[in-house]
Amino acid sequence: MLRSTLIALFVSVTAVVASPFNTTATQRVCGTYISDEQIAAAEAHFQAHKVVPTAKLLAATVPVYFHVVTRDSTLSGGNVPDSQITAQINVLNAAYAGSGLTFTLAGTDRTVNAGWFNSAAPSTSQQTAMKNALRAGGADALNVYTVGFNSGSGAGLLGYATFPWSYSSASRDDGVVILYSSLPGGTASPYNLGQTLTHEVGHWVGLYHTFQGGCSGVGDQVADTPAEASPAFGCPTGRDTCSSAGLDPIHNFMDYTDDACMTEFTPGQITRFQSQIATYRSINV
Repeated sequence: MLRSTLIALFVSVTAVVASPFNTTATQRVCGTYISDEQIAAAEAHFQAHKVVPTAKLLAATVPVYFHVVTRDSTLSGGNVPDSQITAQINVLNAAYAGSGLTFTLAGTDRTVNAGWFNSAAPSTSQQTAMKNALRAGGADALNVYTVGFNSGSGAGLLGYATFPWSYSSASRDDGVVILYSSLPGGTASPYNLGQTLTHEVGHWVGLYHTFQGGCSGVGDQVADTPAEASPAFGCPTGRDTCSSAGLDPIHNFMDYTDDACMTEFTPGQITRFQSQIATYRSINV
């Protein structure tokens, strides 16, 4: 029953969150729409099967498999060095410090495939082939694919991720795909400090955008993230787009501000994703 319900949810709610990036733009923009009704269905399933972690204050290690997909052997062709991958893991651990999660590099592979590098995107044949060939580990393993997003439906994307509950019905699809130049030291300024992966892993552990639902909808399902009418861009201090209490959470990793502006998850977000990954990924913290 659990599996059949998850299959239905996967069909009705595409478990992908995409953030388009343009080298001439200064904003993140979400490329995938998830309605309040679809989120309500996913949340009903979560509440019906929810696991509350029992190992509070204990750490869990998440193995990370980095799949560097390139056009050729050059850096401009996506061949990021090991030093950038190490720096990215460090950024991820700093962002999730205090949550009980520690990310450790379990493996790195490099694949020259111009088709995947240029055109891998949600629901494309290139993405399917790439993930079927490269994905490693089980539900608890974070697979990160770095690509170029140069053409087709993915042209201009910054990154996208799957949600935890989709693993049961689409295990090979599970993971995060990001623009190679968004790693620390990359060229995708102002999104080159490594927080694109932090943001996308937020979806992978079960978080929605802070602006989900705007000022009135079901929101991001977290009580301590103030509502905001729309994504925040740049770093607009004092922004307040909803009449409810609290300024817009512009420093939250699940908003759309510049990497340098992103600094925090709230306690409520941490509690939510701890339960999400316990329920759907068998990770207890």
